[in-house]
Amino acid sequence: MEFYASAIIPNRISEGILTEEMRQENPESGGEAIKLSWNPASAISAKTLIMAAENRLKKIDDAILICSPPAVFKKPSYLNPREIEILVDDHIKGWFYIIRELILYFQKTGTGLLSLVLPDINSDFETRNKKNAVNPQFDLLGPSAMESFRSFADGIIASSAEEAYIAMGFSGSEAGQEQEYASWLFGIIDRAAKDMGGRWHRYKKGLFSGSGKNRRN
Repeated sequence: MEFYASAIIPNRISEGILTEEMRQENPESGGEAIKLSWNPASAISAKTLIMAAENRLKKIDDAILICSPPAVFKKPSYLNPREIEILVDDHIKGWFYIIRELILYFQKTGTGLLSLVLPDINSDFETRNKKNAVNPQFDLLGPSAMESFRSFADGIIASSAEEAYIAMGFSGSEAGQEQEYASWLFGIIDRAAKDMGGRWHRYKKGLFSGSGKNRRN
């Protein structure tokens, strides 16, 4: 039985409407999940999360960060300042805090694997907005948050070449291919070697190869 720690970004947005309720869910898995709390807007929470994971697991060998922001269908003028603050804190700024703490941890231990997972932005954007085609509003959060994540991930992956840890990116998942995509992703992670790091690996149905080094496809 495998053990892993899981922390979910609290859902403070429901169908584009700000809510006070913070909901956490854990995906089904074959292992035993240790649920940890995380406030993405707090740098202290990021540090506490890493410490809690280390205490429960004894050591953090792999870290998989999945960027999957909720859709917010609104016109820009309908966003209020509190919503904007939550969108930036939870789905943009939070990634900077947690990735920084993970890299500091891996540098301290001298080893580790950092995997940054991103959906296919163009496909995801089209799918989200196609569902909302009858409404002239567009998803204001998803594409913005994912582009920020990808740009930050580009820098992290490129700068990992001389580090003791391995950093790699994964992209290309589409709706209906979740099981195949997960098998492909974990297959690469399981056999991860130094020469597999420093690059994006793009999933294409039926293909199991990576992209060129530091190159986005």
